[in-house]
Amino acid sequence: MWAILLSAGLPTFSCLITPKVKTGMHNLKREIPKVDRKARMRLPFKGRELRPVSERIRDFEEAHIHFNEQRAVEEATRCLHCPDPAPCQRACPAHNDISYALWLIEQGRFLDAARVYREKSSMPEICSRVCPHENFCEGACVRAKRGEPVLTGALETFVAEFEHKNADIVWTPGESSSKKVAIIGAGPAGLSCAERLVKYGHWVTIFDAKPAPGGLLTYGIPNFKLSKHLVFNYWDKLSHAGVEFVGNTAIGKTKTIDDLFTDGFEAVFIGVGAGVDLPMGVPGENLPGIYKATEYLIHGNVDIEYLPKNICERPHAGLRIAVIGGGDTASDCLRTALRLGAEEVVCLYRRTEKEMPCNSYDRELAREEGAKFQFLTQPIRFIPNEDGRLAQIECIQMKLGEPDEKGRRRPVPIPRSNFLVEADTAIMAIGYRPDPLIGATTPGLRTHKWGLVITDHDTGSTSRMGVFVGGDIASGPATVVTAMLAGRKAAQTIDAYLY
Repeated sequence: MWAILLSAGLPTFSCLITPKVKTGMHNLKREIPKVDRKARMRLPFKGRELRPVSERIRDFEEAHIHFNEQRAVEEATRCLHCPDPAPCQRACPAHNDISYALWLIEQGRFLDAARVYREKSSMPEICSRVCPHENFCEGACVRAKRGEPVLTGALETFVAEFEHKNADIVWTPGESSSKKVAIIGAGPAGLSCAERLVKYGHWVTIFDAKPAPGGLLTYGIPNFKLSKHLVFNYWDKLSHAGVEFVGNTAIGKTKTIDDLFTDGFEAVFIGVGAGVDLPMGVPGENLPGIYKATEYLIHGNVDIEYLPKNICERPHAGLRIAVIGGGDTASDCLRTALRLGAEEVVCLYRRTEKEMPCNSYDRELAREEGAKFQFLTQPIRFIPNEDGRLAQIECIQMKLGEPDEKGRRRPVPIPRSNFLVEADTAIMAIGYRPDPLIGATTPGLRTHKWGLVITDHDTGSTSRMGVFVGGDIASGPATVVTAMLAGRKAAQTIDAYLY
């Protein structure tokens, strides 16, 4: 390894431990010397290290073993430093200067690399863990055309972790404007909006229906992908900067947006996401033993002290569990069920594996941990036993027909192909829509299909003066990074509006 590095004229690794310092944003002079790309193409790919399956399915700790300093330098040195703007930067929704960050990692300048990510991202320690990298930066890496991409997500995680351990990350409020802003929803859109607004000097209060902040980050993404302490550390910084959190408050039910303006707030940001599970609309879907995906993940992953009042215990583990759906949430449910002790876990999906929208890497982890997949299968009825609990799922086999409006081939039922799947627990992970409550209780706020708020996606502005929106409630279910960026963008618009 080191012979190849030296022949490529590249720096060998030297340990760099930076004393704890307070970090703030400052401009770095961007300089990347030319590199020998042919030599770098010969550098080996070592992949990511995972905890053994037998160990990780017994707990909810993170599945990956994070890079140490030497491993991070080795992996960053595989970067070819494509001409600007590099494909990875163009593919990143935040347009992080990934090439420059990786060059800094090569030099052992880990804190500087972390600062590069924080220039465009409010939460690199979170996005680096939950972004679908294969669809963004890693999928665009030119090395993937002839091998494996640079593991940019793992490197971002490494420098974010290094920064947390070796620097005091301080969010200093700006000079007070005396302007009050209410944020509805404490998920990635709301939190990132709050971070920017408090730096602009505004007074910020976040309202959320759940008892703890984090939204999807706390109540949707399992711990084995995103440890809750990262979310609560992020919230602690916001709290110390002066952001107030009001939990167990569903805006639209206990208080309206008009009430917030009456209370003295001069602008409102809505970032509640799209958290209402879609129903299947088939007989028996309300039987005991059948869960909506959100309910199941909250039950299974969140500490008891943070559970909503209507959810105060772990879900019935079940022996035979069927997860219905093919997205990332379905993968999360499969892996959660295995950790809760299920003997058999199967995913029922109405198309083929090729059409599955979930991250293929997460799907392979689920398969490695013991999940089975049954494709071209559509549940049409849930059947109870004599006690009234779920016992079987009647399904019908499907075939692929013509492409739909998104280009995916439509699943078409095969007549008289019905069959039964034994299951005592079923989890429906077939999609989400926003809660229409806010739109219905806010005069002048225009919405369209499924309760999505009509928004100027460049600014977050809406049809109601002083009301701004970002994240899944405007775009439909998307990613954490796009919600985070929408919150940052709306904060800029709100700041301009307040003046």
